[in-house]
Amino acid sequence: MNDKELLQLLKSNTQQGLAQTVMQYSAYVHKIAYTRLCDVCTREDIEEAVSDIFLIFYELGKKNGFDMRSVRAMLMVIAKRHCINVFHRQCKQEEMLDYDDLENTIAEDNSENSDLIDAIKQLGEPDEQIFIRKYYLGEKNKDIAKDLGMNISTLNMKLSRGLKKLKKILEEGV
Repeated sequence: MNDKELLQLLKSNTQQGLAQTVMQYSAYVHKIAYTRLCDVCTREDIEEAVSDIFLIFYELGKKNGFDMRSVRAMLMVIAKRHCINVFHRQCKQEEMLDYDDLENTIAEDNSENSDLIDAIKQLGEPDEQIFIRKYYLGEKNKDIAKDLGMNISTLNMKLSRGLKKLKKILEEGV
């Protein structure tokens, strides 16, 4: 079914039209969502984003009587914008992780401290440098990001992911 026929179906029988839209474009929307969110979201989160995209499409379409040029183009725009919003929410959520746990671990006795240093070295560059500067030297994120020539949000994401890797390394070593 082409977009023109699909738009006619959406206008005449919204429920059936939406079902056809989902059937016809779910793989397309999923690919957009997966490509943009696979680094920061679980599969379930991506599936939820895909559902949200179709819901937004339905609400916008209903609001303007499905008066649009192309279903595919509209879904693409909605998907990209929604994925940007989800990505930003995820980044903020990961920024808010409790870094005190790592700081407390760093402050523990020297034998554990040496294990932690070894684990940090396993992260590789630039993560190793970021962690040492952040948690051992006490530098601010914005200063580290500026010196390394990266965006503050990129640095925060590296810290968040690095913490997860570090936890995994330390758990495997125990």
